[in-house]
Amino acid sequence: MNELQPHKIKRAKEDYAGNRSVQTGFPSPATHYREPMIDLNKELSSSRDATFFVRVKGDTWKEYNILDQDVLIIDRALHPSQGKLALVVTPDGFDVQRIDTNKKVELWGMISYIIHKAV
Repeated sequence: MNELQPHKIKRAKEDYAGNRSVQTGFPSPATHYREPMIDLNKELSSSRDATFFVRVKGDTWKEYNILDQDVLIIDRALHPSQGKLALVVTPDGFDVQRIDTNKKVELWGMISYIIHKAV
């Protein structure tokens, strides 16, 4: 007759498909913790080093559908094109403007995404 020897349960050395526990045979309820995090730089930018996230205060740019507490994703690697939204430098600070190729502005970066807070 075989006797069971008490021993410490060890973590599986290999990660099996479906994330099933080797010891118990049923999926762990905590498998969703093993999923990778969403990286906004990877998903929403073309160049990680040239991308900045800017939080908006106030409703100054409501005409562009940019509201208080929104997050603007500014990509400095993008080239300006007619009619696109951009963050420009002004004597008073920064401003959001549509690019007019006939008008000279000091461009800081192009707005690639606007993230709104869920109501």
